[in-house]
Amino acid sequence: MNGAIANRQTCGPVAGVRRSRARYRVLSMVFVATATTFADRAALSITGTPIARELHLDALALGFVFSAFGWAYAAGQIPGGWLLDRFGSNRVYALSLFSWSLFVFLQAFVGYVGPAGAAVTLFTLIFLMGLCEAPAFPANSRIVAAWFPSAERGTASAVFNSAQYFASALFVPAMAWITYSFGWKYVYVFMGAVGFALTFVWLKSVHNPREDPRINQAELDYIESGGALVDMDQSGKGRRRGSGPKWSHLKLLLGNRMLLGVYIGTYCVTAIMYFFLTWFPVYLVRERGMSILQAGFVAALPALCGFSGGILGGLFSDYLVRRRYSLTFARKTPIVLGMLVAASIIACNYVAARWAIVFIMSLAYFGKGFGSLGWAVVADTAPKQIAGLSAGVFNSFANVAAIITPIVIGYIVKATGSFDGAMVYLAANALGAILSYLLIVGEIRRVELHEG
Repeated sequence: MNGAIANRQTCGPVAGVRRSRARYRVLSMVFVATATTFADRAALSITGTPIARELHLDALALGFVFSAFGWAYAAGQIPGGWLLDRFGSNRVYALSLFSWSLFVFLQAFVGYVGPAGAAVTLFTLIFLMGLCEAPAFPANSRIVAAWFPSAERGTASAVFNSAQYFASALFVPAMAWITYSFGWKYVYVFMGAVGFALTFVWLKSVHNPREDPRINQAELDYIESGGALVDMDQSGKGRRRGSGPKWSHLKLLLGNRMLLGVYIGTYCVTAIMYFFLTWFPVYLVRERGMSILQAGFVAALPALCGFSGGILGGLFSDYLVRRRYSLTFARKTPIVLGMLVAASIIACNYVAARWAIVFIMSLAYFGKGFGSLGWAVVADTAPKQIAGLSAGVFNSFANVAAIITPIVIGYIVKATGSFDGAMVYLAANALGAILSYLLIVGEIRRVELHEG
């Protein structure tokens, strides 16, 4: 590492020196890790039908099992953010990745517990998986803030956020095929093995900007002058005992109107996402008469649209920044436009043809992706001293929707025998996100933390 630093200093910011692209390699690792987290969350959406049949779970009980991840994930956000600010992104992320992969792997053996305890065991393992995944997205936000200048941050945030759609497009069909060909247990063996392998690659590949052997001085100067927080995790240098985040910082975040509006908005956006992560394949099987294999492959189409929408939303937002529009306008415009398109999901209640359902769902997921700029807003607004805590609070609000949405939809389906009410619920959340950003958020700017 010292040699790499020396080489960078020898080169210096000399005119004509071509910048390295180490930040894109780091972003690619963040993308792969994020895709893996979402694939793990989506596993139950594919295996849910055979598991429910084997364990004799009705729609409401399945909804509660779907929500197990959300309970732990939401509860773990603030502690996870604190850990990130205290110990740094890279080490906490690696430990998190290994731990959640272990609990995914163990889900393969839940059937051996016996019918009486299997449902409780499954809920517990999913709960523990959610707890271990909690630091992942706050870490993503911190890594992007450390590695990317402001003018590239919207695109970088959109890239890692779009991994959720890529996960559905790549892993869901694979998991459907594994379930169809070998049984649901092998899905969890496969995903656990992927996570273990990724942990090793992460430890070898991801470093802090000043410590990365692949970055040259030209790139370091470029990202630092553009607003990247390159010293956020600099080997803990300069950190005093007791200098980490405090409870008073939490009060600051929750008392800021702009941030509170962002938190409410992300709750509404995440409610839409969790329908697709949990109930969507079940909807295709129960409401539209598809087989599990068909549902797995059909679910990839909206996911691909969500992925393209997510990337385009980030590119469009950064384009507006480069054209010298205000940061407020550049971030809010894609969010409002995307959520208007996402609200079109309610049209599924008025069509019967399968192709029309797939088209509407794809359009709605595209809109949800296009409007998912919340993580860019977090990177733009979080006090740099408590970036992890700020991201944790943001994601805690977001993932309350991971608890409420599966249960609410379970109640609706059990009470009405139909998903029509669920579509109304999802469209209402899209409109709620629009109102939050337009009426509550106000100007988007970085919050300053003044230590006493």
